[in-house]
Amino acid sequence: MTSAGRGTRHLPKTFLIEPQQPSARGEEGRLDKSLVGRDSKRNTEADGGFVRVRGAREHNLKDVSLEIPRNSLVVFTGISGSGKSSLAFGTLYAEAQRRYLESVSPYARRLFHQMAVPEVDSVDGLPPAVALQQQRGSPTTRSSVGSVTTLSNLLRMLYSRAGDYPRKQSLLYAESFSPNTPEGACPNCHGIGRVHEVSERSLVPDDGLTIRERAVAAWPTAWQGQNLRDILVTLGYDVDRPWRELPKKDRDWILFTDEQPTVPVYAGYTPAETRRALKRKEEPSYQGTFTGARKYVLQTFATTQSVMMKRRVAQFLSSSDCPVCKGKRLKPEALSVTFAGMDIADISRLPLKDLNDLLASRGQYGGTSDDHPEKALVVQRIVEDMSARLEVLLDLGLGYLTPERSTPTLSPSELQRLRLATQVRSNLFGVVYVLDEPSAGLHPADTEALLRTLDRLKASGNSLFVVEHELDVVRQADWVVDVGPAAGEHGGEILYSGPLPGLADVKKSRTRPYLFGETEKRVRRTRPPNGWLKLRGVTRNNLDRLDVDIPLGVFTCVTGISGSGKSSLISQFLVDAVADRLDQRKEAADDDDGLEAPVVTLGGEITKGLDRIKRLVVVDQKPIGRTPRSNLATYTGLLDHVRKLFATTKQARARRYDAGRFSFNVAKGRCETCQGEGFVCVELLFLPSVYAPCPTCKGARYNAKTLEIKIRDRSIADVLSMTVDGAFEFFADDEPLQRSLGVLREVGLGYIRLGQSATELSGGEAQRVKLATELQRAQRGATLYVLDEPTTGLHPSDVEKLMIQLGGLVAAGNTVVVVEHDMSVAAASDWIIDIGPGAGDEGGTIVASGSPKEVAAISRSRTARYLAKGLGEATHHE
Repeated sequence: MTSAGRGTRHLPKTFLIEPQQPSARGEEGRLDKSLVGRDSKRNTEADGGFVRVRGAREHNLKDVSLEIPRNSLVVFTGISGSGKSSLAFGTLYAEAQRRYLESVSPYARRLFHQMAVPEVDSVDGLPPAVALQQQRGSPTTRSSVGSVTTLSNLLRMLYSRAGDYPRKQSLLYAESFSPNTPEGACPNCHGIGRVHEVSERSLVPDDGLTIRERAVAAWPTAWQGQNLRDILVTLGYDVDRPWRELPKKDRDWILFTDEQPTVPVYAGYTPAETRRALKRKEEPSYQGTFTGARKYVLQTFATTQSVMMKRRVAQFLSSSDCPVCKGKRLKPEALSVTFAGMDIADISRLPLKDLNDLLASRGQYGGTSDDHPEKALVVQRIVEDMSARLEVLLDLGLGYLTPERSTPTLSPSELQRLRLATQVRSNLFGVVYVLDEPSAGLHPADTEALLRTLDRLKASGNSLFVVEHELDVVRQADWVVDVGPAAGEHGGEILYSGPLPGLADVKKSRTRPYLFGETEKRVRRTRPPNGWLKLRGVTRNNLDRLDVDIPLGVFTCVTGISGSGKSSLISQFLVDAVADRLDQRKEAADDDDGLEAPVVTLGGEITKGLDRIKRLVVVDQKPIGRTPRSNLATYTGLLDHVRKLFATTKQARARRYDAGRFSFNVAKGRCETCQGEGFVCVELLFLPSVYAPCPTCKGARYNAKTLEIKIRDRSIADVLSMTVDGAFEFFADDEPLQRSLGVLREVGLGYIRLGQSATELSGGEAQRVKLATELQRAQRGATLYVLDEPTTGLHPSDVEKLMIQLGGLVAAGNTVVVVEHDMSVAAASDWIIDIGPGAGDEGGTIVASGSPKEVAAISRSRTARYLAKGLGEATHHE
């Protein structure tokens, strides 16, 4: 569980629980008790129906107070960065978690990731809370759809107690059907399903080289590699003879031995001098320990924390299915047990909808002989439980997933819906569910299923607090809390808290115009393509010999329900094929543990149009940095320019400070107490760790001498504390900074601080930072831009800003292709490619292709009616 809020963590403070009368807040945050219960049946007894917050100051919240009804769907709205997450997650959920953990034993408390204690005076009437946030899946391939939903546990129990065993085989317990336990894991691949091995050819790509000439390419290139070569000289191997001429016995020992002898090393000696030194028993330079090439590669791959090192050694490895378990990860004993004629690995590879059909038929039949009537009862009980869980998963549009699908391959939306389905099945009562944009990544048809699921949770006696931008979800709310009016320091106020109709009267609300049809909708004339990318025979995931034409020189939106094949076609095949042609192949993901079987394109090519593309830019939602030292200013290059400005000041030149002095990553500029972190952490063991500003630099990150250098009374630390909007005003006379900061503002990031840590940015924010960085570059045309759901986390007003920027890329002679569910984006595009009609094996075909108006008229498309609605609200103009 992690906080969705941003900024420095605050020190613990005392909470006061005050009885308050329920009320609602209207415009300007004024209390308006007449709003409570208006058009609402939730005005329960005065003392028990509301959660009351007093004096919330988390992050940018401005000492806000409000009342929120329980047992209702409450939606928090407002533009990106307004303070919605700070209120919902940073205050309400954090306080609910704090109170729950106080009831847990101190020992158990250490097992939780505890959020910081929120800055708030009092919270009253708050039930226990469960957070369901947008987050990437577990970075390990051992976590799967089955483990997240507990379906895997039920399947293991089913096979253990009701499986068909070979004659004379003893009963296996459920643990024996798990690849993550010693009882079940295949002994050869340790439950991974794949083996990584090396060969002489992979370790020594050029056998004409000598060992001294680095024939063993897998060894390190720096001192450690020289050390290994010197050890071989001591051991008597000929390092100056071409590799192919060495005896096979010697070659095999050097590459594949597990022995690690420690011998004296005489650095800089020739082989002859080394032999003489050994004979005379001279004092060596040091004692060196040998490691064979295979052992070095496998050890480094398994243990290194460096992504670069992992990538380097991976090139010497070949990966294949384990020959013992054939990639099924289990011991032979477990795989010999069947149910419905399948082993547990095969049944885990079925899509959830097929698994549901199979269980339904087996549950009715029982599938057991009269000799074992107890098996029929076991099958019935387990199948009933699994079917109930599967029903919710299917209703949420996840029937195309398989139980064995690993979580790193899931989108944040898919993972959140899996966890949501698990909560529906848990049948909890009286809980607050705090959700972070549950509609993100959902087609409008899937959003309807999501709302049905939320209704089930509410009907069970729970409260739902949802941070959301999707207007269809907001319109279903029982209660709306609108935060704003703007972002960052210009937000943090409660503009309105009450039933939805009352928001229509709040003029300061940036959400109101979109909810009540007060925005001017325009559909411009669509631009004609100036060429085509012709994709033929694409076979990957659920795509089977698919042909599709993608227009060049225009804005194309690829639509379709979740799991239909959009990402397989665009984010995977198209990107890979174009990158290969341009020699821009992507590096492996930083969080890839290297154990997953790679997804490969089984067929397909681009037969025409590649000559029209000179460059590929992929703007995805992966983090822009993995440490707090990486931030907006460093990623975009803004900090380089700012540091140069400080280095050119009169005072800096007098002290001979260069630009490097103004980096908090360099010893000469940073505060040595906190090493440039800006804070110190005090571990309290049983309580949340306390993060306090560094006592020396007070959070500035720089040493005192560096902070003495100022531009118009602002130090480098002051500049990093500015928001993009604030810096835009401060550097009004600096043309390069105005251009860079202006682009960041135009993609809706004006509220983010320049020094804000990359780890605090959401996936959508990280994607827009990448887009802004790209937009700063001079446009040369003939570039293909591929974006995957760029509107994630964006308020409708920010979506409009984003569309202007993407339209500018097209106007400059580029091609933009976006995978998107937002119908306002689809309606404003030049061309739509709709994939479907369903998900998984029910998708993977082109349902419609053409202008938005043409696609909206195709009844077979599940996108058409939502697109038609968007076009119907628009006003055509030339």
